Amino acid sequence: MKIDKAARIRRAEELFVAGYNCSQSVVAAFADIYGYTEEQALKLSAGMGGGMGRLRMTCGAVSAMAILAGMDCGSADPNDREGKSNNYKVVQELCERFKEEHHSLVCAELLNLRKGAPLSYEASERTAEYYKTRPCVNMVVTAARIFAKYLEKE
Repeated sequence: MKIDKAARIRRAEELFVAGYNCSQSVVAAFADIYGYTEEQALKLSAGMGGGMGRLRMTCGAVSAMAILAGMDCGSADPNDREGKSNNYKVVQELCERFKEEHHSLVCAELLNLRKGAPLSYEASERTAEYYKTRPCVNMVVTAARIFAKYLEKE
């Protein structure tokens, strides 16, 4: 598929800097390809930010790639084992590429949070200091770039 890779990556970054979470930013940058509006994409992926509901588990940008892979090659048929297997293969390949660059898929590890750090559901205020101390925008850019490359190969 021919897409403007740089524009998609830039859009994901813009969305993140505008205050959307990591998952929303990546999903919304590509959702129109699959017939979703930006608003639908933002709602669909809202809960995956902060490592899923700010639980600091799988990085939201990584989860976004899985959501997009499902839109691209997932099957709506519960009995389509071949379709499911293909989708899982794509998700694992995308995750492996991300892990090669960042050495983890786990939000807490990517943020260098200490083990057992207290969790909070309170969203962080997006200040200049936030953007200086958080690597999240890099994760968003990486996930958008990896997904864009995947689409180019299709």
